[in-house]
Amino acid sequence: MRKLIFFFALLVPRLLPAQETPSWRGDFESFWTTIRDNYAYFDKKQTDWDRVHAIYAPQADTVRSRSSMIGLLERVFYELYDHHASLHTNLPGSQMLVPSGADLWAVFRNGRAIITDVRPGTRAANGGLHAGMIVMRVNGLPVAEAVKPFMPLALKQKDSAAQDFALRTLLAGNHRTLRDFVLLDGRDTIRYRDKSLPAHEGEKLLETLVYPGGIGYIRIGNSLGDNDLIPAFDSVLKTMANTKGLILDLRAVPSGGNTTVVRAIMGCFIRKEGFYQKHVLPAEEKETGIRRSWVEIVSPRAPAYNRPLAVLCGHWTGSVGEGLVIGFDALKQGLIIGTDMAGLRGAVYSFTLPYSGIGYSFPAEQLYHVDGRPRENFHPSVLIDPGKEKGDAALAFALNYLQRQRR
Repeated sequence: MRKLIFFFALLVPRLLPAQETPSWRGDFESFWTTIRDNYAYFDKKQTDWDRVHAIYAPQADTVRSRSSMIGLLERVFYELYDHHASLHTNLPGSQMLVPSGADLWAVFRNGRAIITDVRPGTRAANGGLHAGMIVMRVNGLPVAEAVKPFMPLALKQKDSAAQDFALRTLLAGNHRTLRDFVLLDGRDTIRYRDKSLPAHEGEKLLETLVYPGGIGYIRIGNSLGDNDLIPAFDSVLKTMANTKGLILDLRAVPSGGNTTVVRAIMGCFIRKEGFYQKHVLPAEEKETGIRRSWVEIVSPRAPAYNRPLAVLCGHWTGSVGEGLVIGFDALKQGLIIGTDMAGLRGAVYSFTLPYSGIGYSFPAEQLYHVDGRPRENFHPSVLIDPGKEKGDAALAFALNYLQRQRR
């Protein structure tokens, strides 16, 4: 079972009309219709959703098992090329989720598959992979061939975002197969092979230390959906009261969480209420013609911290973690340092299929910085390029920045 923590979950089973007999085809129709009516980002995609139905509905008629249905629905979701859309279950051969199950970030540039970032402490990092490498072959196939199973079939026109989605999905690997890459590192051709399947270890709520010079450091684990993080964070923040400045590291929160936790964290760094994120619900405008949008507020709370702040983010800052980062920026609290984030679009709602009971989620709300920028388009104030910097350049910059600040 995949472990998912959702930014916002609204459990709405889609029931078939009373005269229809529940079936695998009925589940497909429910799935397709629910996405048609509620997916928030069709305006940003080249997906022809009617063509998706034409391609996959006949395949639904051949489904005879739950596992076959899961495989079909996974392929349908690839048509959205959206890392924030996924099933609540998986097969042994299912791809790992991106970013939560991925250790590589990559894009196509001039037809080449370039690794742009590697998650520290993972199989890939421990195996020597680094930003700037070019992936040539995956599990014996040229990259151009290996990505095809993850490419959408129903695009109105080509979209580089779909290619990058397929590449990251491919490189994440699946739950049962050891990955085998051939890469170009400068002029050298090297081979990387996984030594083990990905480990699923428990995640710490947070980690903390104080650097020489009195700079505090708090690293949030993949725990933004755990309300126990709130008292743990409060306790640690109290011990940081006399530090010269604080680094809040949000580079390991790929799975998202809930707004209660993030509002609790932000509330410790402000003195008055403020707006931190804008929401838009396209489904209501589609149904009624009336646009619905609102701005969410965060309120101050104890323990208060009023020293200089640096916030670190990266490709494994996902979903509500991205909301936390843009919230700090909107509230003008802290210097944002790091790479671009996961770019997960919107707030996800969760649904359940009527026949199989398979759960699934996808973005049904659009999310924006309070200045109007789409959340997925936000860039840190200090942008770090892992391909050009050595070591932990974001952390080094934050330490230097805070050492230069006055109390």
